[in-house]
Amino acid sequence: MIDRWTAARSALRGPSVTYGVIGLCGLLFVIGPVSGLNPSYGTGDTLLAAQTVHFERWGVIPSELLRGSPRALLTPLTALFVHGSWLHLLGNMLFLYVFGAMAEERMGHGQFALFYVGCGYLALVAYAAANADSDHTLVGGSGAISGVLGAFLCLFPRTRVTSLYPFLFFLPLRFPAWIVLIFWFALQWLAEAQSTSTGPGVAYLAHLVGFGIGFLYAWGRFRQAARVKAQAAATEGEGQP
Repeated sequence: MIDRWTAARSALRGPSVTYGVIGLCGLLFVIGPVSGLNPSYGTGDTLLAAQTVHFERWGVIPSELLRGSPRALLTPLTALFVHGSWLHLLGNMLFLYVFGAMAEERMGHGQFALFYVGCGYLALVAYAAANADSDHTLVGGSGAISGVLGAFLCLFPRTRVTSLYPFLFFLPLRFPAWIVLIFWFALQWLAEAQSTSTGPGVAYLAHLVGFGIGFLYAWGRFRQAARVKAQAAATEGEGQP
């Protein structure tokens, strides 16, 4: 009876962590200076200055993180909930919405929350270690969301995912998750291999590290359990998390 009651309560709550992260990221973005919707930050140069201060306060600066100051060591946590533009926010939250719910249901709310934060933190630290001399700020939940993608690949490889591909005129095509996610991983790998800039841009290395950590965690934690084979309808764009 207790187990049934617990299961019923869990079902009613749904993927609360996934939705909570999406809501929190959206709220922080709207009230912050980057969205341009909060008049208290002004306009023009005043707004740009506020955005710079915002990123430096909450984002990861590799050169400072590796010095080990207590404040800098917290920035990989705060950076997970800060985004650099509307496109950055919406792209990340779309991937989390599509893949996070099933991963959370499989792991459980508490474990998924720790998993999300842990993947994101380690991915950002790995990126900082590889770019130790960089003073450019890194923000976004890409590393954590990439971890969710890696876990999804391990847990639900046969679940069919509907994807939109620009090079195929945005035709909605359905493929097993293992095809979609391996293709995504290959794109990140190629982009990282071709990346030569140390300036602002997409942190492909953080994506790769997060994806690898997520996959290995799910494999180590759930390899004894049967993988879910049920079909599920999901839609995602090709934008990078």
